Amino acid sequence: MAKFIIEPHFRLQEWIAEEKGYFKDEGLDYEFRELIRSSGGKHHDKGDKVGAYQSFEAGRQANVSCACHWTVNVAASKGHGKLYSDVYSVAPAGVFVPADSPIKNPEDLAGVPISVGYQSGSHYATIQGLEPYMPADKINLSYKEGMLFARLEDLIDGQAPAVSLFSGPYYLAEQLGFRKVIDTTFMIGTMIHGDPDPEDLKKFFNALRRAQRDLDLRPDRYTHYYKNEFPERFHALMDTRRWGPGERLVFEPYTKEAHDETFEWIAQRGIFHEGGMGSGQYEESVVSLQAAE
Repeated sequence: MAKFIIEPHFRLQEWIAEEKGYFKDEGLDYEFRELIRSSGGKHHDKGDKVGAYQSFEAGRQANVSCACHWTVNVAASKGHGKLYSDVYSVAPAGVFVPADSPIKNPEDLAGVPISVGYQSGSHYATIQGLEPYMPADKINLSYKEGMLFARLEDLIDGQAPAVSLFSGPYYLAEQLGFRKVIDTTFMIGTMIHGDPDPEDLKKFFNALRRAQRDLDLRPDRYTHYYKNEFPERFHALMDTRRWGPGERLVFEPYTKEAHDETFEWIAQRGIFHEGGMGSGQYEESVVSLQAAE
Protein backbone atom coordinates (compact mmCIF):
# COMPACT_ATOMS: atom_id res chain seq x y z
CA MET A 1 0.00 0.00 0.00
CA ALA A 2 1.40 3.40 -0.99
CA LYS A 3 2.11 5.97 1.69
CA PHE A 4 -0.56 8.55 2.40
CA ILE A 5 0.63 11.89 1.01
CA ILE A 6 0.00 14.95 3.21
CA GLU A 7 0.37 18.48 1.86
CA PRO A 8 -0.03 21.60 4.02
CA HIS A 9 -2.18 24.23 2.33
CA PHE A 10 -1.85 27.78 3.72
CA ARG A 11 -3.12 26.67 7.13
CA LEU A 12 -1.70 25.56 10.45
CA GLN A 13 -3.43 22.29 11.32
CA GLU A 14 -1.20 19.93 9.33
CA TRP A 15 1.92 21.55 10.80
CA ILE A 16 0.56 21.15 14.34
CA ALA A 17 -0.39 17.52 13.79
CA GLU A 18 3.08 16.81 12.41
CA GLU A 19 4.80 18.60 15.31
CA LYS A 20 2.71 16.83 17.95
CA GLY A 21 3.04 13.41 16.31
CA TYR A 22 -0.71 13.03 15.86
CA PHE A 23 -0.43 11.36 12.45
CA LYS A 24 1.96 8.79 13.94
CA ASP A 25 -0.28 8.33 16.99
CA GLU A 26 -3.12 7.41 14.65
CA GLY A 27 -0.93 4.80 12.98
CA LEU A 28 -0.91 6.56 9.62
CA ASP A 29 1.82 5.46 7.20
CA TYR A 30 2.42 8.80 5.51
CA GLU A 31 4.77 11.18 3.75
CA PHE A 32 4.69 14.87 4.66
CA ARG A 33 5.49 16.96 1.60
CA GLU A 34 5.93 20.73 1.48
CA LEU A 35 4.65 20.83 -2.09
CA ILE A 36 3.67 24.51 -2.20
CA ARG A 37 6.63 26.17 -0.53
CA SER A 38 8.86 28.33 -2.70
CA SER A 39 11.52 30.56 -1.14
CA GLY A 40 11.43 32.90 -4.13
CA GLY A 41 7.66 32.79 -4.44
CA LYS A 42 7.71 31.87 -8.13
CA HIS A 43 5.77 28.67 -7.50
CA HIS A 44 2.80 30.87 -6.73
CA ASP A 45 3.16 33.10 -9.80
CA LYS A 46 1.04 31.30 -12.37
CA GLY A 47 0.03 34.28 -14.53
CA ASP A 48 -3.37 35.31 -15.80
CA LYS A 49 -6.44 33.14 -15.32
CA VAL A 50 -4.67 30.23 -13.67
CA GLY A 51 -6.14 29.51 -10.26
CA ALA A 52 -7.49 26.82 -7.96
CA TYR A 53 -9.71 25.12 -10.53
CA GLN A 54 -6.86 24.88 -13.05
CA SER A 55 -4.68 23.23 -10.38
CA PHE A 56 -7.31 20.51 -10.02
CA GLU A 57 -7.39 20.06 -13.79
CA ALA A 58 -3.62 19.66 -13.81
CA GLY A 59 -3.80 17.16 -10.94
CA ARG A 60 -2.74 17.52 -7.32
CA GLN A 61 -0.18 15.25 -5.71
CA ALA A 62 -1.59 14.87 -2.20
CA ASN A 63 -4.32 12.41 -1.20
CA VAL A 64 -6.26 15.25 0.44
CA SER A 65 -6.24 18.86 -0.71
CA CYS A 66 -8.54 21.82 -0.43
CA ALA A 67 -9.80 24.93 -2.16
CA CYS A 68 -12.81 27.20 -1.87
CA HIS A 69 -16.05 25.23 -1.82
CA TRP A 70 -17.22 26.81 -5.09
CA THR A 71 -14.26 25.42 -7.04
CA VAL A 72 -14.27 22.08 -5.20
CA ASN A 73 -17.93 21.61 -6.16
CA VAL A 74 -17.22 22.15 -9.84
CA ALA A 75 -13.94 20.20 -9.88
CA ALA A 76 -15.62 17.20 -8.23
CA SER A 77 -18.53 17.43 -10.65
CA LYS A 78 -16.01 17.31 -13.52
CA GLY A 79 -14.29 14.22 -12.11
CA HIS A 80 -11.11 15.84 -10.76
CA GLY A 81 -11.57 14.21 -7.35
CA LYS A 82 -14.29 13.63 -4.76
CA LEU A 83 -15.64 16.25 -2.40
CA TYR A 84 -15.19 14.96 1.15
CA SER A 85 -18.46 15.91 2.80
CA ASP A 86 -17.70 15.17 6.47
CA VAL A 87 -15.77 18.39 7.10
CA TYR A 88 -15.38 21.89 5.73
CA SER A 89 -13.39 24.91 6.87
CA VAL A 90 -13.77 28.67 7.04
CA ALA A 91 -10.99 31.14 6.15
CA PRO A 92 -10.88 34.81 7.15
CA ALA A 93 -10.67 36.94 3.98
CA GLY A 94 -11.11 40.50 2.85
CA VAL A 95 -10.41 43.13 0.22
CA PHE A 96 -7.52 45.40 1.23
CA VAL A 97 -6.35 48.79 -0.01
CA PRO A 98 -3.38 51.01 1.00
CA ALA A 99 -3.85 53.09 4.14
CA ASP A 100 -3.80 56.33 2.13
CA SER A 101 -6.25 55.09 -0.50
CA PRO A 102 -9.33 57.24 -1.13
CA ILE A 103 -11.32 53.99 -1.04
CA LYS A 104 -13.07 53.97 2.34
CA ASN A 105 -16.29 52.03 1.79
CA PRO A 106 -17.35 49.05 -0.34
CA GLU A 107 -19.24 51.38 -2.70
CA ASP A 108 -15.94 53.09 -3.49
CA LEU A 109 -14.69 49.87 -5.08
CA ALA A 110 -17.10 50.27 -8.01
CA GLY A 111 -15.03 50.07 -11.19
CA VAL A 112 -11.75 49.71 -9.28
CA PRO A 113 -9.59 46.74 -10.41
CA ILE A 114 -9.54 44.21 -7.57
CA SER A 115 -6.84 41.58 -7.81
CA VAL A 116 -8.23 38.07 -7.23
CA GLY A 117 -7.32 34.49 -8.08
CA TYR A 118 -9.14 33.25 -11.17
CA GLN A 119 -11.85 30.70 -10.28
CA SER A 120 -10.41 30.67 -6.77
CA GLY A 121 -11.95 31.64 -3.43
CA SER A 122 -11.12 35.32 -3.79
CA HIS A 123 -12.90 35.43 -7.17
CA TYR A 124 -16.24 34.16 -5.89
CA ALA A 125 -16.02 35.71 -2.41
CA THR A 126 -15.34 39.20 -3.77
CA ILE A 127 -18.39 39.00 -6.03
CA GLN A 128 -20.49 37.69 -3.16
CA GLY A 129 -19.29 40.46 -0.84
CA LEU A 130 -19.79 43.32 -3.28
CA GLU A 131 -23.12 42.34 -4.86
CA PRO A 132 -25.14 44.09 -2.11
CA TYR A 133 -23.29 47.34 -2.92
CA MET A 134 -23.19 47.56 -6.71
CA PRO A 135 -24.42 45.96 -9.96
CA ALA A 136 -22.35 43.16 -11.45
CA ASP A 137 -20.95 45.34 -14.23
CA LYS A 138 -19.30 47.60 -11.65
CA ILE A 139 -17.39 44.73 -9.97
CA ASN A 140 -14.05 44.92 -11.75
CA LEU A 141 -11.99 41.81 -11.06
CA SER A 142 -8.38 41.65 -12.18
CA TYR A 143 -6.72 38.25 -12.69
CA LYS A 144 -3.25 39.54 -13.56
CA GLU A 145 -0.72 38.09 -11.11
CA GLY A 146 -3.72 36.58 -9.42
CA MET A 147 -2.13 33.93 -7.21
CA LEU A 148 -2.10 34.60 -3.48
CA PHE A 149 1.48 35.71 -2.78
CA ALA A 150 1.77 37.59 -6.07
CA ARG A 151 -1.31 39.58 -5.05
CA LEU A 152 0.21 40.28 -1.64
CA GLU A 153 3.42 41.44 -3.30
CA ASP A 154 1.51 43.77 -5.61
CA LEU A 155 -0.30 45.31 -2.64
CA ILE A 156 2.88 45.86 -0.62
CA ASP A 157 4.75 47.23 -3.66
CA GLY A 158 1.95 49.63 -4.58
CA GLN A 159 1.18 47.86 -7.86
CA ALA A 160 -2.51 47.15 -7.19
CA PRO A 161 -5.22 49.52 -5.90
CA ALA A 162 -7.19 46.73 -4.20
CA VAL A 163 -6.39 43.10 -3.46
CA SER A 164 -8.33 40.15 -2.07
CA LEU A 165 -6.38 38.18 0.56
CA PHE A 166 -7.08 35.36 2.99
CA SER A 167 -5.49 33.63 5.99
CA GLY A 168 -1.76 34.40 6.45
CA PRO A 169 -1.51 37.14 3.78
CA TYR A 170 -4.69 38.66 5.26
CA TYR A 171 -2.98 38.93 8.64
CA LEU A 172 0.22 40.40 7.16
CA ALA A 173 -1.71 43.09 5.28
CA GLU A 174 -3.58 43.88 8.49
CA GLN A 175 -0.32 44.03 10.47
CA LEU A 176 1.28 46.40 7.93
CA GLY A 177 -1.59 48.85 8.16
CA PHE A 178 -3.46 48.16 4.95
CA ARG A 179 -7.17 48.91 5.24
CA LYS A 180 -9.76 46.14 4.97
CA VAL A 181 -12.66 47.63 3.04
CA ILE A 182 -14.92 44.60 3.25
CA ASP A 183 -14.79 41.19 4.87
CA THR A 184 -15.16 38.29 2.42
CA THR A 185 -14.62 35.30 4.73
CA PHE A 186 -15.42 32.13 2.82
CA MET A 187 -15.93 28.38 3.10
CA ILE A 188 -13.31 25.89 1.93
CA GLY A 189 -14.06 22.38 0.74
CA THR A 190 -11.93 19.24 0.97
CA MET A 191 -11.05 17.12 -2.05
CA ILE A 192 -9.99 13.47 -2.05
CA HIS A 193 -7.60 12.40 -4.81
CA GLY A 194 -6.92 8.91 -6.06
CA ASP A 195 -8.27 6.01 -4.04
CA PRO A 196 -6.86 6.30 -0.51
CA ASP A 197 -7.77 3.67 2.09
CA PRO A 198 -10.83 4.89 4.06
CA GLU A 199 -9.02 3.91 7.26
CA ASP A 200 -6.15 6.23 6.32
CA LEU A 201 -8.62 9.05 5.77
CA LYS A 202 -10.07 8.46 9.23
CA LYS A 203 -6.59 8.55 10.77
CA PHE A 204 -5.71 11.72 8.90
CA PHE A 205 -8.85 13.60 9.93
CA ASN A 206 -8.66 12.33 13.52
CA ALA A 207 -5.20 13.88 13.73
CA LEU A 208 -6.45 17.16 12.28
CA ARG A 209 -9.33 17.24 14.76
CA ARG A 210 -6.81 17.05 17.61
CA ALA A 211 -4.71 19.77 15.97
CA GLN A 212 -7.75 22.02 15.63
CA ARG A 213 -8.45 21.67 19.35
CA ASP A 214 -4.84 22.68 20.11
CA LEU A 215 -5.14 25.67 17.79
CA ASP A 216 -8.40 26.79 19.39
CA LEU A 217 -6.84 26.58 22.83
CA ARG A 218 -3.46 28.27 22.23
CA PRO A 219 -3.13 29.82 18.76
CA ASP A 220 -0.13 31.84 19.99
CA ARG A 221 1.91 28.64 20.13
CA TYR A 222 1.45 27.85 16.46
CA THR A 223 1.15 31.03 14.38
CA HIS A 224 4.92 30.87 13.71
CA TYR A 225 4.14 28.09 11.23
CA TYR A 226 2.82 30.66 8.76
CA LYS A 227 6.44 31.36 7.84
CA ASN A 228 6.76 27.82 6.51
CA GLU A 229 4.55 28.67 3.54
CA PHE A 230 5.48 32.30 2.88
CA PRO A 231 8.15 33.22 0.32
CA GLU A 232 11.23 34.41 2.16
CA ARG A 233 11.00 37.99 0.89
CA PHE A 234 8.17 38.54 3.37
CA HIS A 235 9.79 36.97 6.45
CA ALA A 236 11.45 40.11 7.79
CA LEU A 237 8.11 41.90 7.71
CA MET A 238 6.17 39.22 9.55
CA ASP A 239 5.33 39.36 13.25
CA THR A 240 3.21 36.24 13.51
CA ARG A 241 2.73 36.82 17.25
CA ARG A 242 0.13 39.40 16.22
CA TRP A 243 -1.71 37.08 13.84
CA GLY A 244 -4.83 35.01 14.31
CA PRO A 245 -5.41 31.26 13.85
CA GLY A 246 -6.57 31.54 10.25
CA GLU A 247 -8.56 28.78 8.60
CA ARG A 248 -10.73 26.79 11.01
CA LEU A 249 -11.76 23.20 10.37
CA VAL A 250 -15.43 22.48 11.07
CA PHE A 251 -16.24 18.80 11.54
CA GLU A 252 -19.81 19.08 10.32
CA PRO A 253 -21.32 17.81 7.05
CA TYR A 254 -21.05 19.78 3.84
CA THR A 255 -24.67 19.07 2.93
CA LYS A 256 -26.50 18.54 -0.33
CA GLU A 257 -28.37 21.78 0.34
CA ALA A 258 -25.09 23.71 0.63
CA HIS A 259 -23.76 22.05 -2.50
CA ASP A 260 -26.87 22.70 -4.59
CA GLU A 261 -27.19 26.33 -3.53
CA THR A 262 -23.52 26.94 -4.28
CA PHE A 263 -23.69 25.23 -7.65
CA GLU A 264 -26.71 27.32 -8.64
CA TRP A 265 -24.98 30.52 -7.50
CA ILE A 266 -21.96 29.81 -9.73
CA ALA A 267 -24.13 28.94 -12.73
CA GLN A 268 -26.22 32.10 -12.40
CA ARG A 269 -23.11 34.27 -12.59
CA GLY A 270 -21.56 32.55 -15.59
CA ILE A 271 -18.18 32.06 -13.93
CA PHE A 272 -17.64 28.88 -15.97
CA HIS A 273 -18.48 28.62 -19.65
CA GLU A 274 -21.70 26.88 -20.60
CA GLY A 275 -21.37 23.14 -20.07
CA GLY A 276 -18.14 23.61 -18.11
CA MET A 277 -19.52 22.74 -14.68
CA GLY A 278 -20.37 19.07 -15.11
CA SER A 279 -23.57 17.41 -13.95
CA GLY A 280 -23.76 19.09 -10.56
CA GLN A 281 -25.10 15.91 -8.94
CA TYR A 282 -24.19 15.84 -5.26
CA GLU A 283 -24.38 12.06 -4.90
CA GLU A 284 -21.94 11.56 -7.79
CA SER A 285 -19.47 14.14 -6.52
CA VAL A 286 -18.99 13.34 -2.82
CA VAL A 287 -17.48 10.74 -0.55
CA SER A 288 -18.45 10.41 3.13
CA LEU A 289 -16.96 8.09 5.72
CA GLN A 290 -19.84 8.75 8.09
CA ALA A 291 -22.37 7.67 5.48
CA ALA A 292 -20.42 4.46 4.94
CA GLU A 293 -20.56 3.49 8.60
